[in-house]
Amino acid sequence: MSHILILGGTTEARRLAAELAARAGVRVTTSLAGRVARPGAVDGDVRIGGFGGAEGLAAWLREHRVDALVDATHPFAASITANAARAATATGTPAVVLRRPGWRPGPGDRWHEAASLAEAAALLPGLGRRALLTTGRLGLAAFAHLTGLHFVVRSVEPPEPPMPPDMEVLLARGPFTEADETTLLRERRIDVVVTKDSGGEATAAKLTAARTLGLPVVIVRRPPLPDGVTAVPDVAGALEWLRLARV
Repeated sequence: MSHILILGGTTEARRLAAELAARAGVRVTTSLAGRVARPGAVDGDVRIGGFGGAEGLAAWLREHRVDALVDATHPFAASITANAARAATATGTPAVVLRRPGWRPGPGDRWHEAASLAEAAALLPGLGRRALLTTGRLGLAAFAHLTGLHFVVRSVEPPEPPMPPDMEVLLARGPFTEADETTLLRERRIDVVVTKDSGGEATAAKLTAARTLGLPVVIVRRPPLPDGVTAVPDVAGALEWLRLARV
């Protein structure tokens, strides 16, 4: 029986686990970081928590006789992806990164790219005074020093301090519709949107709504993948990679 480890937490990870769990002769284990209190249902085996860096993951791969590793974590989980690449190399485990494509601006978009959350925060005072912030609950420290701006922070779970002094929190999980996003931007009188380039359809509607309303959007660019890793854009690509790897 082949044993495949998925580093999960994304919609693509759940879809891949469902595909693999339905196959005879395949054991699939999905590892979740444990940062979300109520993760969605996942097919196959599930483990919660970190491995203890690249060395800990390498030891787990050996102990549990993993035949292939699929890194399907969030595009901004840079440290996990780096550790996975090192562990796979150290153990000789075939590995692939499942990374959905990033968003691309279209006609009418007013995008301002930033290399980091700190750079995004530096751009804000020149773009607006009421910001919709959808960069995740753990990244608010970069905006905590900004006064004179009102933040509407949307996240799946309550954010952690330090946080901006003038803010309100909306707890919600996508997918979101363009109509809902347009209503939110209008009702909260948002004049700038801040987001990470997560890609995917579940949270892209805010970009379309911002375009329709003529609002600027600050987009934090993704961290680069480690050198030498193989990446695929979707679940079909991951399944094809596993087929070619004879796993």
